[in-house]
Amino acid sequence: MTQTKFTARTATAIIIANMVGVGVFTALGYQLADIDSLFAVIMLWVIGGLAALCGALSYAELGSSLPRSGGEYTFLGQAYHPAAGFISGWVSATIGFAAPTAVVAIAFAKYFNAILPGELGPLTQKAIACALVLILAGLHARSRHVSGVTQSAFTAIKIVLITAFILAAFALTPDPQPLNLIPRASDPGVMASVPYGIALIYVSFAYTGWNAATYISGEMDNPQRNLPKVLFFGTALVTVLYVCLNLAFLHAAPVEELRGKVEIGYIVADNIFGETGGRLVGGMLALLLISTVSAMTLAGPRALQAVGEDYHAMRWLARSTKDGVPWAAILFQSGVALFFILTQTFDQILVFAGAMLAFNSLLAIIGLFVLRWRQPDLPRPYKTWGYPIVPLIYLTITATTLVFVVIDRPKAALGGLGLIALGFVFWWVSELGNNRRDPGHN
Repeated sequence: MTQTKFTARTATAIIIANMVGVGVFTALGYQLADIDSLFAVIMLWVIGGLAALCGALSYAELGSSLPRSGGEYTFLGQAYHPAAGFISGWVSATIGFAAPTAVVAIAFAKYFNAILPGELGPLTQKAIACALVLILAGLHARSRHVSGVTQSAFTAIKIVLITAFILAAFALTPDPQPLNLIPRASDPGVMASVPYGIALIYVSFAYTGWNAATYISGEMDNPQRNLPKVLFFGTALVTVLYVCLNLAFLHAAPVEELRGKVEIGYIVADNIFGETGGRLVGGMLALLLISTVSAMTLAGPRALQAVGEDYHAMRWLARSTKDGVPWAAILFQSGVALFFILTQTFDQILVFAGAMLAFNSLLAIIGLFVLRWRQPDLPRPYKTWGYPIVPLIYLTITATTLVFVVIDRPKAALGGLGLIALGFVFWWVSELGNNRRDPGHN
């Protein structure tokens, strides 16, 4: 039987899978390089989770009030101007989803290589990464039923494996490390420093994806009722997993071994399981990353589909199956991801992509205030709990993070402005023929 709508369970799986990727398995080493307080480090993950939860509660109002697939494309187009929505969709497709998809696929190939007896060459690893993207694109372009089953299965495996890893760290580590989480007198100064702000950038990237369900809200079963629950539960669960996972890392391995290292999972697994730890964690992370690539392949193209529905010049992006699955947008986003895999390396793209998505979300949540002012009579099945404090918490944390990006990574910030400018050019060209339809009223 064909599934006509995504269930709340599938939408929750999409959020969890989008959030839990390479970020949480790499960020701790960067944080410990400049921060020597375990309390301050764990508070990074608590602050990041608080921001994500506040963002999810705010997006729940936007998504239930504007229950059309597309995420920020729909929100920004309604709150500000169609050009803002178009540029948001452009950013989501090129950087927000395609680039992280490429990064995670490359990471998958590296971890897959770790469980093999021999060493795979760079070209072979790129081929494996490309194959993963193509296989998942083919699965998600078929039907919602296939997408839902695939995503739910991989996400369930992800949760089970992470939970097992956390339990193993606390139960099986032969030489556990003391966890001194008592605040020190110097911690307030540490937490207001530039290094702390830079560390928060990596945490922000790790939490990116909490808003993924809004990209498929138009295809959800009863989004007005289910979307707020899905956003909150999915984000809250990942926050708990992240805090517990980092406590497990710090419990199982000495800080000196973790400081400045990227391969946190390998190091911790070696301390828990011995010589076989590297291969065990490599296989585990490979499975986890399949789920992340799958979720990005499912969610991102919905913004492109909405762009194609609203702009005649981009109408080819709206081509879909008889069930409404945007196969053309899925293939386009996957093609962009393949381009990144074949031409780029696993480096600064993590922070760049995270910053661009954070900027998109920042504008969307400002749009929550704009819509309350400009459209007070807009039906709101759900209103943000704790308004206006909750959205203001998100805006404060995210804006602070973006300021540190500008200070520490000015080239990345300029690159983001360039990408936005290019998106505006595409919008202007699309407008020349005066073929655009009114967004959100199809």
